[in-house]
Amino acid sequence: MTLIREAGPGDAAGIAYVHVSSREVTMPYLPPRRRSDAEVEAWVREVVLPGSAVWVAEEDGRVVGYAAVEDGVLDALYLLADVRRRGIGTALLARAKAHSPAGLTLFAFQRNTDARAFYEHHGFTLVDTNDGSRNMENEPDLSMHWPGTA
Repeated sequence: MTLIREAGPGDAAGIAYVHVSSREVTMPYLPPRRRSDAEVEAWVREVVLPGSAVWVAEEDGRVVGYAAVEDGVLDALYLLADVRRRGIGTALLARAKAHSPAGLTLFAFQRNTDARAFYEHHGFTLVDTNDGSRNMENEPDLSMHWPGTA
């Protein structure tokens, strides 16, 4: 059974692992990462957790996914590859939407067609596209918006 709960400082290593693993498996087109595992974990602990509302999906004591929202932006929603298509992403997104009933914006890489289809299925619409100049990977991206319920 999957538990969705608020993340705490003790989740930094698990969130960092999900972040790195998910990107490597689902987005092989990205350039090689520039940060070590320890640097990603420090970023989660020092930047993501204190600056965002963060939820984790946990199974058998293991973090298998997470979502982070900051100022109406869904900054992250990542799952381990082996738990995709089981409703966990939908449950994390539901927590993010409940946290931001006035709406959510997100950015995704244009080549991440699975993510785009997932978000469209959940009521997000395309706002714009970009040549990659607004992200550190320099990968063409897009923004999407969910109008909220408020």
